[in-house]
Amino acid sequence: MKSRIIFLADMQSFFASVEKAADPTIRDKPIVVAGDPERRSGVVLAACPLAKAYGVTTAEALWQAQQKCRQLVVVKPRMETYIRVSLQITRIFESFTDLVEPYSIDEQFLDVTGSAALFGDPLTIAEQIRERVRLETGIVCRIGIGENKVLAKMACDNFAKKQSQGVFWLKRSDLAETLWPLPVEKLFGVGSRMKRHFHRIGVYTIGQVAKLSPAVLTRRWGVNGEILWRTAHGLDDSPVSPRTHELQKGIGHHMTLPRDYHTAADIKVILLELCEEVCRRARSKNLMGSVVSVGCRGADFDTATGFWRQMKLFEPTHDAMTLFQAVGHLFERHWRHTPVRSIGVNLSQLIEDDTYQLSLFEDKQRQRALAAAIDGIRARYGNAAVLRAISLLDSGQARERARKIGGHYK
Repeated sequence: MKSRIIFLADMQSFFASVEKAADPTIRDKPIVVAGDPERRSGVVLAACPLAKAYGVTTAEALWQAQQKCRQLVVVKPRMETYIRVSLQITRIFESFTDLVEPYSIDEQFLDVTGSAALFGDPLTIAEQIRERVRLETGIVCRIGIGENKVLAKMACDNFAKKQSQGVFWLKRSDLAETLWPLPVEKLFGVGSRMKRHFHRIGVYTIGQVAKLSPAVLTRRWGVNGEILWRTAHGLDDSPVSPRTHELQKGIGHHMTLPRDYHTAADIKVILLELCEEVCRRARSKNLMGSVVSVGCRGADFDTATGFWRQMKLFEPTHDAMTLFQAVGHLFERHWRHTPVRSIGVNLSQLIEDDTYQLSLFEDKQRQRALAAAIDGIRARYGNAAVLRAISLLDSGQARERARKIGGHYK
Protein backbone atom coordinates (compact mmCIF):
# COMPACT_ATOMS: atom_id res chain seq x y z
CA MET A 1 0.00 0.00 0.00
CA LYS A 2 1.34 3.41 -0.97
CA SER A 3 2.31 5.64 1.97
CA ARG A 4 0.27 8.77 2.40
CA ILE A 5 1.86 12.22 2.25
CA ILE A 6 0.36 14.49 4.91
CA PHE A 7 1.21 18.14 5.55
CA LEU A 8 0.58 20.18 8.68
CA ALA A 9 0.75 23.83 7.62
CA ASP A 10 1.20 26.37 10.42
CA MET A 11 1.07 30.15 9.98
CA GLN A 12 3.93 31.88 11.81
CA SER A 13 2.65 34.27 14.52
CA PHE A 14 -0.63 34.34 12.60
CA PHE A 15 -2.48 37.26 14.21
CA ALA A 16 0.68 39.38 14.37
CA SER A 17 1.59 38.50 10.77
CA VAL A 18 -1.84 39.57 9.53
CA GLU A 19 -1.42 42.92 11.28
CA LYS A 20 2.04 43.46 9.81
CA ALA A 21 0.83 42.59 6.31
CA ALA A 22 -1.97 45.14 6.70
CA ASP A 23 0.22 47.97 8.08
CA PRO A 24 3.68 48.48 6.56
CA THR A 25 4.59 51.04 9.26
CA ILE A 26 4.87 48.27 11.88
CA ARG A 27 6.48 45.65 9.64
CA ASP A 28 9.94 46.11 11.17
CA LYS A 29 8.79 46.65 14.76
CA PRO A 30 8.23 44.18 17.62
CA ILE A 31 4.47 43.78 17.93
CA VAL A 32 2.01 41.73 19.92
CA VAL A 33 -1.70 41.22 19.47
CA ALA A 34 -3.34 41.49 22.87
CA GLY A 35 -6.74 42.12 24.41
CA ASP A 36 -7.96 44.89 26.66
CA PRO A 37 -6.12 44.89 30.03
CA GLU A 38 -8.95 46.87 31.68
CA ARG A 39 -11.36 43.97 31.05
CA ARG A 40 -8.96 41.30 32.30
CA SER A 41 -8.11 40.25 28.77
CA GLY A 42 -4.65 41.81 28.66
CA VAL A 43 -2.99 38.61 27.51
CA VAL A 44 -0.62 38.23 24.56
CA LEU A 45 -2.48 36.30 21.83
CA ALA A 46 0.37 36.44 19.31
CA ALA A 47 3.89 37.84 19.25
CA CYS A 48 5.94 38.43 16.14
CA PRO A 49 9.49 36.97 15.90
CA LEU A 50 11.00 40.39 16.73
CA ALA A 51 9.01 40.51 19.97
CA LYS A 52 9.88 36.90 20.78
CA ALA A 53 13.57 37.82 20.51
CA TYR A 54 13.02 39.96 23.61
CA GLY A 55 11.58 36.97 25.46
CA VAL A 56 7.92 37.84 24.89
CA THR A 57 5.75 34.72 24.83
CA THR A 58 2.19 33.90 23.86
CA ALA A 59 -0.33 33.75 26.74
CA GLU A 60 1.72 35.88 29.13
CA ALA A 61 0.27 39.05 30.68
CA LEU A 62 0.60 42.15 28.52
CA TRP A 63 2.30 44.13 31.29
CA GLN A 64 4.99 41.47 31.54
CA ALA A 65 5.60 41.63 27.79
CA GLN A 66 5.88 45.42 27.94
CA GLN A 67 8.48 45.18 30.69
CA LYS A 68 10.59 42.86 28.53
CA CYS A 69 10.34 45.14 25.47
CA ARG A 70 9.78 48.85 26.10
CA GLN A 71 9.25 49.65 22.39
CA LEU A 72 6.60 46.95 22.00
CA VAL A 73 3.71 47.87 19.69
CA VAL A 74 0.38 46.57 21.01
CA VAL A 75 -2.41 45.87 18.51
CA LYS A 76 -5.91 44.90 19.57
CA PRO A 77 -7.23 41.70 17.92
CA ARG A 78 -9.52 41.84 14.88
CA MET A 79 -11.06 38.38 14.80
CA GLU A 80 -13.22 38.89 11.71
CA THR A 81 -10.10 39.80 9.73
CA TYR A 82 -8.17 36.76 11.01
CA ILE A 83 -11.03 34.44 10.10
CA ARG A 84 -11.24 35.96 6.61
CA VAL A 85 -7.49 35.51 6.03
CA SER A 86 -7.62 31.95 7.40
CA LEU A 87 -10.36 31.10 4.88
CA GLN A 88 -8.29 32.70 2.12
CA ILE A 89 -5.37 30.43 3.05
CA THR A 90 -7.71 27.42 3.05
CA ARG A 91 -8.68 28.24 -0.54
CA ILE A 92 -4.98 28.32 -1.48
CA PHE A 93 -4.52 24.85 0.04
CA GLU A 94 -7.61 23.58 -1.78
CA SER A 95 -6.01 24.52 -5.10
CA PHE A 96 -3.44 21.78 -4.36
CA THR A 97 -5.72 19.12 -2.83
CA ASP A 98 -9.37 18.66 -1.94
CA LEU A 99 -8.38 16.96 1.34
CA VAL A 100 -7.89 19.93 3.67
CA GLU A 101 -8.81 19.68 7.36
CA PRO A 102 -8.65 22.81 9.58
CA TYR A 103 -6.96 22.02 12.89
CA SER A 104 -7.15 25.55 14.28
CA ILE A 105 -7.44 29.06 12.87
CA ASP A 106 -3.73 29.00 11.94
CA GLU A 107 -3.07 25.26 11.37
CA GLN A 108 -4.45 22.93 8.72
CA PHE A 109 -3.80 19.35 7.61
CA LEU A 110 -3.47 18.54 3.91
CA ASP A 111 -3.37 15.13 2.28
CA VAL A 112 -1.32 15.64 -0.91
CA THR A 113 -0.84 11.94 -1.71
CA GLY A 114 -2.72 12.29 -4.98
CA SER A 115 -1.19 15.64 -5.93
CA ALA A 116 2.32 14.50 -6.89
CA ALA A 117 1.46 13.90 -10.55
CA LEU A 118 0.34 17.53 -10.87
CA PHE A 119 2.68 19.44 -8.58
CA GLY A 120 5.79 17.32 -7.99
CA ASP A 121 7.37 15.64 -4.95
CA PRO A 122 6.33 16.58 -1.38
CA LEU A 123 9.15 19.08 -0.82
CA THR A 124 8.36 20.82 -4.12
CA ILE A 125 4.65 20.99 -3.26
CA ALA A 126 5.48 22.41 0.18
CA GLU A 127 7.61 25.18 -1.34
CA GLN A 128 4.91 26.03 -3.87
CA ILE A 129 2.33 26.32 -1.08
CA ARG A 130 4.64 28.47 1.07
CA GLU A 131 5.30 30.81 -1.86
CA ARG A 132 1.59 31.16 -2.70
CA VAL A 133 0.69 31.94 0.91
CA ARG A 134 3.52 34.48 1.19
CA LEU A 135 2.66 36.27 -2.05
CA GLU A 136 -1.11 36.38 -1.51
CA THR A 137 -1.25 37.09 2.24
CA GLY A 138 2.22 38.20 3.33
CA ILE A 139 2.33 35.41 5.93
CA VAL A 140 5.13 32.91 6.48
CA CYS A 141 3.90 29.30 6.42
CA ARG A 142 5.81 26.42 8.04
CA ILE A 143 5.07 22.88 6.88
CA GLY A 144 5.66 19.55 8.59
CA ILE A 145 5.54 16.46 6.36
CA GLY A 146 4.83 12.87 7.40
CA GLU A 147 3.02 9.74 6.33
CA ASN A 148 0.24 10.52 8.81
CA LYS A 149 -1.20 13.42 10.77
CA VAL A 150 0.70 12.86 14.01
CA LEU A 151 4.07 12.72 12.24
CA ALA A 152 3.23 15.86 10.24
CA LYS A 153 2.23 17.70 13.42
CA MET A 154 5.42 16.75 15.29
CA ALA A 155 7.51 17.52 12.20
CA CYS A 156 6.08 21.03 12.14
CA ASP A 157 6.19 21.76 15.88
CA ASN A 158 9.62 20.30 16.62
CA PHE A 159 11.57 20.92 13.42
CA ALA A 160 9.96 23.07 10.69
CA LYS A 161 9.21 25.93 13.10
CA LYS A 162 12.80 25.96 14.31
CA GLN A 163 14.55 25.87 10.94
CA SER A 164 15.02 28.74 8.51
CA GLN A 165 13.73 26.76 5.52
CA GLY A 166 10.41 26.20 7.30
CA VAL A 167 9.84 22.67 5.94
CA PHE A 168 10.72 19.33 7.53
CA TRP A 169 9.92 15.75 6.50
CA LEU A 170 9.71 13.43 9.50
CA LYS A 171 10.03 9.83 8.34
CA ARG A 172 9.21 6.82 10.50
CA SER A 173 12.45 5.15 9.44
CA ASP A 174 14.43 8.04 10.96
CA LEU A 175 12.61 8.44 14.29
CA ALA A 176 15.49 7.02 16.34
CA GLU A 177 17.76 9.80 15.07
CA THR A 178 15.25 12.68 14.81
CA LEU A 179 12.33 12.40 17.22
CA TRP A 180 13.37 9.99 19.96
CA PRO A 181 16.23 12.08 21.42
CA LEU A 182 13.80 14.96 22.14
CA PRO A 183 12.44 15.62 25.66
CA VAL A 184 9.27 13.70 26.47
CA GLU A 185 7.17 16.91 26.56
CA LYS A 186 7.82 17.31 22.81
CA LEU A 187 5.69 14.22 22.15
CA PHE A 188 2.29 15.19 20.79
CA GLY A 189 -0.29 14.67 23.54
CA VAL A 190 2.10 15.18 26.47
CA GLY A 191 1.33 18.28 28.53
CA SER A 192 2.86 19.57 31.73
CA ARG A 193 0.96 17.11 33.94
CA MET A 194 1.84 14.04 31.84
CA LYS A 195 5.43 15.25 31.71
CA ARG A 196 5.55 15.14 35.52
CA HIS A 197 4.04 11.63 35.48
CA PHE A 198 6.70 10.42 33.06
CA HIS A 199 9.50 12.02 35.09
CA ARG A 200 8.28 10.21 38.22
CA ILE A 201 8.84 6.86 36.50
CA GLY A 202 12.21 7.90 35.08
CA VAL A 203 11.10 8.63 31.51
CA TYR A 204 12.65 11.82 30.12
CA THR A 205 12.82 11.36 26.33
CA ILE A 206 10.43 10.31 23.58
CA GLY A 207 12.71 7.36 22.83
CA GLN A 208 12.21 6.03 26.36
CA VAL A 209 8.42 6.15 25.83
CA ALA A 210 8.84 4.24 22.57
CA LYS A 211 10.89 1.52 24.27
CA LEU A 212 8.35 0.93 27.04
CA SER A 213 5.89 -1.93 26.69
CA PRO A 214 2.45 -0.75 25.50
CA ALA A 215 0.95 -2.97 28.22
CA VAL A 216 2.82 -1.03 30.90
CA LEU A 217 1.53 2.29 29.60
CA THR A 218 -2.00 0.95 29.20
CA ARG A 219 -2.09 -0.40 32.77
CA ARG A 220 -0.99 3.00 34.06
CA TRP A 221 -2.99 5.39 31.84
CA GLY A 222 -5.55 3.27 30.03
CA VAL A 223 -6.23 3.91 26.35
CA ASN A 224 -4.25 7.16 26.50
CA GLY A 225 -1.14 5.18 27.42
CA GLU A 226 -1.38 3.09 24.25
CA ILE A 227 -2.03 6.22 22.18
CA LEU A 228 1.16 7.82 23.54
CA TRP A 229 3.14 4.67 22.68
CA ARG A 230 1.72 4.68 19.15
CA THR A 231 2.49 8.40 18.80
CA ALA A 232 6.10 7.83 19.87
CA HIS A 233 6.35 5.22 17.08
CA GLY A 234 4.72 7.55 14.54
CA LEU A 235 1.57 5.42 14.18
CA ASP A 236 -1.72 7.13 13.30
CA ASP A 237 -4.51 5.82 11.07
CA SER A 238 -6.82 8.86 11.20
CA PRO A 239 -7.60 10.32 7.76
CA VAL A 240 -7.52 13.96 6.73
CA SER A 241 -11.23 14.72 6.73
CA PRO A 242 -12.51 18.09 5.44
CA ARG A 243 -15.84 17.58 7.22
CA THR A 244 -14.50 16.32 10.54
CA HIS A 245 -15.65 19.37 12.53
CA GLU A 246 -19.21 19.09 11.26
CA LEU A 247 -19.73 15.97 13.41
CA GLN A 248 -20.55 17.96 16.53
CA LYS A 249 -20.83 16.13 19.86
CA GLY A 250 -21.67 19.10 22.04
CA ILE A 251 -22.41 22.82 21.99
CA GLY A 252 -20.95 24.93 24.75
CA HIS A 253 -19.99 28.46 25.68
CA HIS A 254 -17.44 29.58 28.23
CA MET A 255 -16.73 33.07 29.52
CA THR A 256 -13.95 34.65 31.56
CA LEU A 257 -15.59 37.41 33.59
CA PRO A 258 -14.29 41.00 33.70
CA ARG A 259 -14.29 40.84 37.52
CA ASP A 260 -14.83 38.28 40.25
CA TYR A 261 -18.51 37.47 40.77
CA HIS A 262 -19.45 36.78 44.39
CA THR A 263 -23.25 36.58 44.55
CA ALA A 264 -25.69 34.02 43.23
CA ALA A 265 -27.79 36.81 41.69
CA ASP A 266 -24.90 38.08 39.56
CA ILE A 267 -23.83 34.59 38.55
CA LYS A 268 -27.34 33.64 37.46
CA VAL A 269 -27.37 36.57 35.03
CA ILE A 270 -24.31 35.08 33.31
CA LEU A 271 -25.76 31.57 33.41
CA LEU A 272 -28.92 32.75 31.63
CA GLU A 273 -26.87 34.57 28.99
CA LEU A 274 -24.77 31.47 28.43
CA CYS A 275 -27.90 29.32 28.10
CA GLU A 276 -29.29 31.80 25.57
CA GLU A 277 -26.13 31.56 23.46
CA VAL A 278 -25.85 27.76 23.67
CA CYS A 279 -29.50 27.30 22.67
CA ARG A 280 -29.24 29.86 19.85
CA ARG A 281 -26.31 27.92 18.39
CA ALA A 282 -28.14 24.60 18.84
CA ARG A 283 -31.22 25.94 17.01
CA SER A 284 -29.04 27.29 14.20
CA LYS A 285 -27.84 23.71 13.60
CA ASN A 286 -31.33 22.19 14.10
CA LEU A 287 -30.12 20.26 17.15
CA MET A 288 -31.36 19.54 20.67
CA GLY A 289 -29.43 18.10 23.60
CA SER A 290 -30.37 15.89 26.53
CA VAL A 291 -27.31 16.29 28.78
CA VAL A 292 -26.42 19.64 30.32
CA SER A 293 -23.22 20.49 32.15
CA VAL A 294 -22.05 23.59 34.00
CA GLY A 295 -18.75 24.53 35.56
CA CYS A 296 -16.75 27.40 36.95
CA ARG A 297 -13.27 28.29 38.12
CA GLY A 298 -12.26 30.43 41.04
CA ALA A 299 -10.40 33.70 41.19
CA ASP A 300 -6.97 32.07 41.35
CA PHE A 301 -6.23 30.04 38.20
CA ASP A 302 -3.10 28.60 39.85
CA THR A 303 -5.24 26.89 42.50
CA ALA A 304 -7.59 24.01 41.67
CA THR A 305 -10.93 25.56 42.59
CA GLY A 306 -14.38 25.32 41.05
CA PHE A 307 -16.20 22.32 39.57
CA TRP A 308 -17.74 20.81 36.42
CA ARG A 309 -20.94 18.77 36.77
CA GLN A 310 -23.58 17.38 34.43
CA MET A 311 -27.09 15.95 34.53
CA LYS A 312 -29.51 14.21 32.17
CA LEU A 313 -32.57 16.19 31.16
CA PHE A 314 -36.04 14.67 31.12
CA GLU A 315 -36.18 15.25 27.35
CA PRO A 316 -33.94 16.89 24.72
CA THR A 317 -34.22 20.67 24.40
CA HIS A 318 -32.85 23.80 22.82
CA ASP A 319 -35.06 26.12 24.87
CA ALA A 320 -33.03 28.62 26.91
CA MET A 321 -35.30 28.76 29.97
CA THR A 322 -35.56 24.96 30.18
CA LEU A 323 -31.78 24.74 30.02
CA PHE A 324 -31.39 27.57 32.53
CA GLN A 325 -33.57 25.80 35.11
CA ALA A 326 -31.37 22.71 34.94
CA VAL A 327 -28.14 24.73 34.94
CA GLY A 328 -29.29 26.81 37.90
CA HIS A 329 -30.16 23.67 39.86
CA LEU A 330 -26.76 22.11 39.15
CA PHE A 331 -24.88 25.28 40.01
CA GLU A 332 -26.69 25.85 43.31
CA ARG A 333 -25.98 22.26 44.36
CA HIS A 334 -22.23 22.38 43.74
CA TRP A 335 -21.14 26.01 44.15
CA ARG A 336 -19.31 26.62 47.45
CA HIS A 337 -19.98 30.39 47.45
CA THR A 338 -16.39 31.17 46.51
CA PRO A 339 -15.55 33.96 44.00
CA VAL A 340 -16.07 32.98 40.36
CA ARG A 341 -13.82 34.20 37.56
CA SER A 342 -14.86 31.97 34.65
CA ILE A 343 -17.99 29.97 33.95
CA GLY A 344 -19.30 27.72 31.19
CA VAL A 345 -22.38 25.81 30.03
CA ASN A 346 -22.48 22.82 27.65
CA LEU A 347 -25.27 20.87 25.93
CA SER A 348 -24.47 17.37 24.66
CA GLN A 349 -26.00 14.08 23.47
CA LEU A 350 -27.30 16.00 20.48
CA ILE A 351 -30.11 14.85 18.18
CA GLU A 352 -32.01 16.44 15.30
CA ASP A 353 -34.80 18.76 16.44
CA ASP A 354 -37.37 17.65 13.84
CA THR A 355 -39.14 15.41 16.37
CA TYR A 356 -40.10 16.40 19.90
CA GLN A 357 -42.60 15.46 22.60
CA LEU A 358 -45.72 17.62 22.79
CA SER A 359 -47.02 18.70 26.19
CA LEU A 360 -50.46 19.32 27.67
CA PHE A 361 -49.08 21.98 30.00
CA GLU A 362 -46.96 24.20 27.72
CA ASP A 363 -47.21 25.38 24.15
CA LYS A 364 -43.90 24.18 22.72
CA GLN A 365 -44.78 25.18 19.19
CA ARG A 366 -45.35 28.77 20.33
CA GLN A 367 -42.05 28.70 22.22
CA ARG A 368 -40.24 27.49 19.11
CA ALA A 369 -41.86 30.14 16.92
CA LEU A 370 -40.86 32.88 19.37
CA ALA A 371 -37.27 31.61 19.57
CA ALA A 372 -37.08 31.42 15.76
CA ALA A 373 -38.32 35.02 15.46
CA ILE A 374 -35.76 36.28 17.96
CA ASP A 375 -33.00 34.29 16.24
CA GLY A 376 -33.98 35.90 12.93
CA ILE A 377 -33.80 39.42 14.38
CA ARG A 378 -30.40 38.74 15.94
CA ALA A 379 -29.06 37.20 12.73
CA ARG A 380 -30.06 40.31 10.79
CA TYR A 381 -29.30 43.09 13.27
CA GLY A 382 -26.76 41.57 15.67
CA ASN A 383 -26.92 39.57 18.90
CA ALA A 384 -27.58 42.69 20.96
CA ALA A 385 -30.69 43.62 18.95
CA VAL A 386 -32.91 41.64 21.36
CA LEU A 387 -31.84 41.21 24.97
CA ARG A 388 -33.46 40.04 28.15
CA ALA A 389 -33.92 42.91 30.61
CA ILE A 390 -31.70 41.11 33.12
CA SER A 391 -28.75 41.57 30.74
CA LEU A 392 -28.97 45.34 31.28
CA LEU A 393 -27.79 44.90 34.87
CA ASP A 394 -24.17 45.68 35.73
CA SER A 395 -23.43 41.96 35.92
CA GLY A 396 -24.73 41.32 32.39
CA GLN A 397 -22.22 40.72 29.60
CA ALA A 398 -24.45 40.07 26.58
CA ARG A 399 -24.06 43.55 25.05
CA GLU A 400 -20.28 43.47 25.43
CA ARG A 401 -20.05 39.90 24.13
CA ALA A 402 -22.06 40.84 21.02
CA ARG A 403 -19.11 43.01 19.95
CA LYS A 404 -16.75 40.01 19.98
CA ILE A 405 -15.91 36.80 18.14
CA GLY A 406 -14.39 33.99 20.18
CA GLY A 407 -14.02 36.28 23.19
CA HIS A 408 -12.10 38.94 21.22
CA TYR A 409 -13.25 42.12 19.52
CA LYS A 410 -14.25 41.72 15.88
